[in-house]
Amino acid sequence: MDEVRAAEQKKILNRLRRAQGQLTAVIAAVEGGGNCRDVVTQLAAVSSALDKAGFVIVSTAMRDCIANPDSENSLTVPELEKLFLTLA
Repeated sequence: MDEVRAAEQKKILNRLRRAQGQLTAVIAAVEGGGNCRDVVTQLAAVSSALDKAGFVIVSTAMRDCIANPDSENSLTVPELEKLFLTLA
């Protein structure tokens, strides 16, 4: 199970690093007076990358809760629903 968790964490970190790079590009474009269309397109890519990372985090939490419902880090169904809806 630790290997699965490590693989999921790596995927999440890769998505977040990609979003960070895209956000850096957006900031540079705004500072440099970049084309509005290009800035908005890059910003949409950042938003999408962050959303996907969030969904991976929530889905991982859901799997962990099913596999280990008595874990101290386990979330209740209402808590998971709230997290999911926060991303929607």
